[in-house]
Amino acid sequence: MSKNALVSFKGAKNINTEIQLTGSKSECNRALIISALSKKLVQVKNLSNAADTVTLNGILNILEDELEVEIQESQTVDVGPAGTAMRFLSAYLSAKNGNFLLTGTERMKQRPIGILAEALKTIGADISYAEAEGFPPLNIVGPLNQKTAQVKIKGDISSQYISALLMIAPVLPEGLTLEIEGELTSKPYVDMTLDMLAEVGIEHTWSGNSISIKPQSFKPGILVVEPDWSAASYWYSIAALADEAKINLPALKEKSLQGDSQIKKIMKIFGIATEKTETGISISNLGLALETNQVLDLKTCPDLAQTIIVIAAALGKNMSFTGLETLKIKETDRIAALQNELAKIGVTLTEDNLVYTLNTDELHFPEKITIATYEDHRMAMAFAPLALLINEVKIEEMQVVEKSYPYFWEDLKKVGFSVESI
Repeated sequence: MSKNALVSFKGAKNINTEIQLTGSKSECNRALIISALSKKLVQVKNLSNAADTVTLNGILNILEDELEVEIQESQTVDVGPAGTAMRFLSAYLSAKNGNFLLTGTERMKQRPIGILAEALKTIGADISYAEAEGFPPLNIVGPLNQKTAQVKIKGDISSQYISALLMIAPVLPEGLTLEIEGELTSKPYVDMTLDMLAEVGIEHTWSGNSISIKPQSFKPGILVVEPDWSAASYWYSIAALADEAKINLPALKEKSLQGDSQIKKIMKIFGIATEKTETGISISNLGLALETNQVLDLKTCPDLAQTIIVIAAALGKNMSFTGLETLKIKETDRIAALQNELAKIGVTLTEDNLVYTLNTDELHFPEKITIATYEDHRMAMAFAPLALLINEVKIEEMQVVEKSYPYFWEDLKKVGFSVESI
């Protein structure tokens, strides 16, 4: 049975702490697929304890043994709510020997996969839709019989489709050239994939809209996963809403593969400074006057959108945002979810020609508030810091944070938040 979290913060809103964050889910999931494709020539260190990573790692460990023998009957591979695992495994299983039914939760069955599945079919994969056209579950029979090394794919839907194809490219008989159609959103995630492949010997060329990877072998190596900048974003939020804050985050790198490291630059708008330390970074609330009427483009870091929009709303900033096109096909329709929950503090988020604008003129903080999470981990963690401004914040389905940051509630307790499970 799902439990709710009752979050509050009593006393002076002054936070001075050090938080050790879990490994980056984005890096971990790529590293696990690369390791599996290399047949364990590539090892992975500092694996995340996020549920999505645990799920993918468990699936790959089971498949590692089973793929050594020829299995005729279909195997069910259930990713649960893990969207990255669904996309990466769609490509991975297409390149492997076996007969698979790749499925997930009911929400996963509503998240489109058609663009990736059709691209894989163009290359030569044997994929069919077990239920609704263009959506999971997928029937996959591998290995694919490569028909072409050229494939077109839209760049403005999900960078995970592109990353999934790039990772299997080295093991395909003819390699792969991706022609990206339209604007590439979430480009840092594609850069991350290519950089991690390069770390283990896989070369690529990127010219204009085309990325090419020839067939080649992985070199033995170790991929060391950096802590998660997405998780760090919630501590930036806490710093912004506290009266005073100094928060040390060990092992985070100033020069990071993760697109969400852009939170450093974005949070300057809200008076939060980031400093490099001997062990990682330190963030602090400088109490500076905030700029207003900012228009932020979040297309390269859409996973930060909920955090940043909630901060802006809570601080009464009538800001506008672009680059949110992918939010409607995430764990939930994140635009609708934000609109519903921000309304509870009198804030509206409206869209006009793909520009989303906050209006905080009616902002108010009730004594108590209940936040729905819509089975979305980022909704829970984006809204929980409101306990610095509202006496009692109830977060429904508190366990959703397990998807990316399992120790979130425990870490909140360490810095003075009261978190009661009800």
